Amino acid sequence: MTAQNDRYIRTLATRARAASHAIAALDADRRAALLQAMAQAVDAGRADILAANADDLQRARAAGTTGAMLDRLALDDARLDGIVQAIAEVAALPDPVGQVTQRQTHPNGMTVEKVRIPLGLIAMIYEARPNVTADAAALCLRAGNAVLLRGGSEARGSNIAIARCLHAALARFDLPAEAVALVEDTAREHVLELLQLTDLVDLAIPRGGERLIRFVAENARVPVIKHYKGVCHLYVDAAADPVLATRLAMDGKLSRPGVCNALETLLVHADIAQSWLPGALQALAARGAEIRGCARTQALFPEAKAATEEDYDAEYLAPILTVRVVDTLDDAIAHIQRHTSDHTEVICTRDEAAATRFIGAIRSSAVMVNASSRFNDGGQLGLGAEIGISTTRLHAYGPMGLESLTIERWVVRGQGHVRHAESAEAA
Repeated sequence: MTAQNDRYIRTLATRARAASHAIAALDADRRAALLQAMAQAVDAGRADILAANADDLQRARAAGTTGAMLDRLALDDARLDGIVQAIAEVAALPDPVGQVTQRQTHPNGMTVEKVRIPLGLIAMIYEARPNVTADAAALCLRAGNAVLLRGGSEARGSNIAIARCLHAALARFDLPAEAVALVEDTAREHVLELLQLTDLVDLAIPRGGERLIRFVAENARVPVIKHYKGVCHLYVDAAADPVLATRLAMDGKLSRPGVCNALETLLVHADIAQSWLPGALQALAARGAEIRGCARTQALFPEAKAATEEDYDAEYLAPILTVRVVDTLDDAIAHIQRHTSDHTEVICTRDEAAATRFIGAIRSSAVMVNASSRFNDGGQLGLGAEIGISTTRLHAYGPMGLESLTIERWVVRGQGHVRHAESAEAA
């Protein structure tokens, strides 16, 4: 790495760190107004954003990009409307900064509080998703932080176009552009340098494929929120409603196969398999799903390919579904515990005791009872636009909204209270 490259990242991060103080100093109403201005700026700049995205898509196709990666890269008017709406929704959310989460008054009259404050400077490292540029900026700023964005080279033009809109809104409020700092030079060595800046970066959040996230986690000295992949399961219990089970399987697998909360594995209790599974798999296959199953699945649905143990660990990001017939609820739980990525697990059942047992045994970031895996999403769970889904059991687990971009600290209010009266009097 050259000295010039080293200075580029450190200089940008230093300016972003300074900008974080300016953002933290804004009151809640001012931060909300800033986000509203950002939503308006993105809306006004849609022609430039779409033109830049068209160029990105053309280069991606020429490079052989297909499938889920291309889908995540693509923007159109509807998706831009979604970005604008997401920024506005975050602006309207309750402000977490300054929230008192705990308060107690000691017998001596001293008051002890836990209060939410911003994290500081958050680094986002992501690929293919230009919407992350806007979503991350909105969430970080609303929670009083600055954000340092390093998007993938495949979305470089789109990210620059969106960032310019956000910078225009910051300028209207006389705030530094580095509050939303974009690393425009997407050279790989810049990521390595960024991940070493323990004196400037408070948290790194990678979003993208498993390879990217493992690269960040293995090379970072700064704290990292990890989410390697989404191997999500649907267990259809013996007491499941067959119609509902089919709806959950169809929505979970086929509504958008290339996202992390899509289903990858279907587990079916043997007592319902013969009556339900052939029809359900036929419906999935008719809509384009490739079925890979265990021997018992193949006996009921001969069109299924044989599934390997590696298949049950795979995140396909494609219309491929692995299936296994199990004899008991405990067998389903054991399979999930063996193959889970700690993302999302679903049970379909009319047996409340089975649902309670499933919830208690599963440690994933979200557990759904008779609801689609696709609901493990910040917007669907009431967080506004999420900055990511954490499967790391640190200060945040599951979809990360505004509160996850703050930390709690202690504030003690006294009237000259001292812990050791004798030493204080001697002084």
